[in-house]
Amino acid sequence: MEYTVHPSAIVDDGAQIGAGTRVWHWVHICGGAKIGAGCSFGQNVFVGNDVLIGDNVKVQNNVSIYDAVTLEDDVFCGPSMVFTNVNNPRSHVNRKNEYRRTVVKKGASIGANATIVCGHTVGEYAFIGAGAVVTRDVPAYALMVGAPAKRIGWMCGCGERLPNVIGSHSCVVCGIHYEIGGNHCSPIRHDA
Repeated sequence: MEYTVHPSAIVDDGAQIGAGTRVWHWVHICGGAKIGAGCSFGQNVFVGNDVLIGDNVKVQNNVSIYDAVTLEDDVFCGPSMVFTNVNNPRSHVNRKNEYRRTVVKKGASIGANATIVCGHTVGEYAFIGAGAVVTRDVPAYALMVGAPAKRIGWMCGCGERLPNVIGSHSCVVCGIHYEIGGNHCSPIRHDA
């Protein structure tokens, strides 16, 4: 086995797990899950059948990743954050054929106790603050806080806050240059 599973964890037959991934205490990974290399699943995590997880994803304690969720490479899920997959759940109405897909793009971070309402995309390197409730698509590099979550700024790919001012700016920590507009932020690529 190229990955590590704690004796208290359950990994159902058929689950695909990449090399170097660590599965900790009381985790349950369903048989249809596809998980990349170098991931970490903290205590009491659940991963559903129709879940796709890229490489180097960190999922902290008490997170449930239900069906119809995709986490791309380098995503961080903070403790006790929540994904949903049905927009209008009722206990007495079966809505399994109505799951709405949620995609968290490469490098995004989701803070502790945040909620991602189903059917939305969290853009590359976006940063969802602790306790935020995401009810719409999130632009790449956006810093989102509140309930419902609103964009209050932009974040560098390295995790440092960028100026919330239209124009060209550089990260004071890593030096990457960004072009910031009214509703977008993108790195400026310098080809050699």
